[in-house]
Amino acid sequence: MSDAPVTHIDPADFTADPYPALARMRAEAPVTFVPELGATLFTLRDDIFHQEKQVETFSSCQPQGLMTILMGENMMRKDGAAHARERKILFPALSPRTVRDTWTPLFRAKTQDILKVLKSKGKCDLVRDYAMPVSAEALKLVTGLTNMPAEELDRVSQGMIDGCANYTGDPGIEANCHDCTASIDRHITEMMPQLRARPDMSALSVQMQAGLEEPATRSNIKLIISGGQNEPRDAIAGAAWALMTHPDQHALIRQGSASYTQAFAEYARWISPIGMSPRRVARQDTVCGVTFDPEDRVFFMFSSAGHDEQHFDNPQVFDITRDNGPAIPFGAGPHFCGGAAVARALIAEVALPTLFDALPGLHIDGPVPFSGWAFRGPTAMPVAWTA
Repeated sequence: MSDAPVTHIDPADFTADPYPALARMRAEAPVTFVPELGATLFTLRDDIFHQEKQVETFSSCQPQGLMTILMGENMMRKDGAAHARERKILFPALSPRTVRDTWTPLFRAKTQDILKVLKSKGKCDLVRDYAMPVSAEALKLVTGLTNMPAEELDRVSQGMIDGCANYTGDPGIEANCHDCTASIDRHITEMMPQLRARPDMSALSVQMQAGLEEPATRSNIKLIISGGQNEPRDAIAGAAWALMTHPDQHALIRQGSASYTQAFAEYARWISPIGMSPRRVARQDTVCGVTFDPEDRVFFMFSSAGHDEQHFDNPQVFDITRDNGPAIPFGAGPHFCGGAAVARALIAEVALPTLFDALPGLHIDGPVPFSGWAFRGPTAMPVAWTA
């Protein structure tokens, strides 16, 4: 175990709102061991930005990690040449050009179809009825699992997210995660013959075309679902909530002096949908004055990096005009999120502007609870508009 100073947390409080505890860590012990999580947390932006790239010490390869055990060894749990190979294979499905030319027009059409159904209702739960299906329909296209219903895609994604954050070892959460990964495997098996006959730009298809080994192909699809459903869902709903509750900020966009791209970037800094990334210590090393032993667990806290007072004035304030250059909501280094271009297009270019254009007078119509620290977002969002 590392010799970092110890900080205790209340897991329930940390799940409800991790930011007060993270602020204390940044001020008192920026690299600190948290017994309740069994990990040493890095909380300062510059430490995370630098150390995430030091894969010789802080390895993504975690044979006994929750993600590997539950989902298989995907590219996120590989370093060096093995990671680079699979990232290169997947790139055609996720590249900015493919996003612009192939996915964005399809995202827009799917989103407009969802809004056509909603528009006459006058109210809904924005998480369940808009953000979830918009994210799921987009992810079905990108993964190639067009045979999976949106509700099932959301269920299996949440199940894997819960499983990968199950550091307390809840057996029910683990069992549900296994059920979810089995569902994904069934849908992959069903789609493979179709994609062999009619290849496309989806992640499943491009991996098959490149001849990637089937276990790696399946694990990478699970990885994309685990990160490509809940986070865009939470960011769509969360950014919409931020704009509805900060009408002065939304007015800047309406006036043309700011953009939805800025709003998404600021939301991802302010309430990071992806709160952290885990690493395994591969060798003994002393970093930031702390000595680590092999097999220690480290969490790079992206959520804390976005609130680092050394880079952001009044970080608790939602301000779409601020310089978000230092923020690292998608990570840094070789494991920078491969789906970043997809997320930006879906959220900033399609989901947010289409939502506010289609539903005049859209406003919050009840309590909006948030939950999570490894992954964070609103769990419900009652809204109403002029039908």
